Amino acid sequence: MASLHVLVCLLGLFVLCHSDSDCSFQELVTGDLKNPPEGCVDKDGKQHAFGSYWVKDCVECSCTKAGLSCCNLIPKENVEDGPEECELVIDKETCSAKMVLKSDKTKECNPL
Repeated sequence: MASLHVLVCLLGLFVLCHSDSDCSFQELVTGDLKNPPEGCVDKDGKQHAFGSYWVKDCVECSCTKAGLSCCNLIPKENVEDGPEECELVIDKETCSAKMVLKSDKTKECNPL
């Protein structure tokens, strides 16, 4: 039975690492019914109580009895498709991104 839980965790990790999605979900594994989990553990190893919600590094997460759900708040922009004279600038305080001219970062650039 323990090997089944390990397999499920590894498959979940594989899907999360190879996904193009901006969101991920890590199912809560209850291995020992006598000692059930009291919350979710984030990627930094920090424990979070069920029903809690937090934002760190522009990633919004919530912990439920089903598991840990996290979504990136910074919009995805395909920089490779933009004009050569543009670059993507990310503001981690507001969790936003915009395309600007490399030569003048005060001017927005429309990557059409």
